[in-house]
Amino acid sequence: MHRACPIRIAKILTDNGKEFTDRLFASRARAPSGEHEFDQLCAEFGIEHRLTPPKSPQTNGMVERFNGRIGDVLKTNRFDSALDLEQTLMHYVHLNNTQLSQSAFMSRTPMQAMEDWHKSHPHLFAKSPRNRPGRVTYLSSA
Repeated sequence: MHRACPIRIAKILTDNGKEFTDRLFASRARAPSGEHEFDQLCAEFGIEHRLTPPKSPQTNGMVERFNGRIGDVLKTNRFDSALDLEQTLMHYVHLNNTQLSQSAFMSRTPMQAMEDWHKSHPHLFAKSPRNRPGRVTYLSSA
């Protein structure tokens, strides 16, 4: 996540999935231990890891919508191989980033919003975002 993202990440907000935290165990809420692999990775890169309140999917609205769309792609397509699945998902991510405008970005695509943000706040970026047909890539800032 750290090397692929053009923005310097200071904080990250995740849900309480077991891939992100050990906060919830056997349906009993408890404080995260900080020993989870994701917590350790965040600490290694100096990223503050925050968790959404349990059972509050509205907090992660954009992520939930994106995941719902991915679910629709998976339900409505048949894949001949793992490579076919991977290519379909990568194509969808590209379309999402470059073709689907979103109200959260004032009717711009995520890539347009990131490019505009880079122009106005270049100090927040570790790399310059660049879009190339077929995929989104990030070039090192010189």
